[in-house]
Amino acid sequence: MADKDNRYAQNILGAYYVDDQCIDCDLCRETAPANFKRDEDGGHSYVYKQPESEEERALCEEALAGCPVEAIGNDGAE
Repeated sequence: MADKDNRYAQNILGAYYVDDQCIDCDLCRETAPANFKRDEDGGHSYVYKQPESEEERALCEEALAGCPVEAIGNDGAE
């Protein structure tokens, strides 16, 4: 389970985030490219835009559910 205390600083404020367990597998960027980007220097993903529609929210939830190391979190904050 993702830990909001270990979230990467690049994450934009909001409900969704990526923490330091990310292994840079690309699943979230493939699933929800409008919301996740890669930090090229750090070799990990982060949330650069919180979902703005139900479709984006569903894709972020799909990425969260599919993350092999549970590095994506949703703390419910808006």
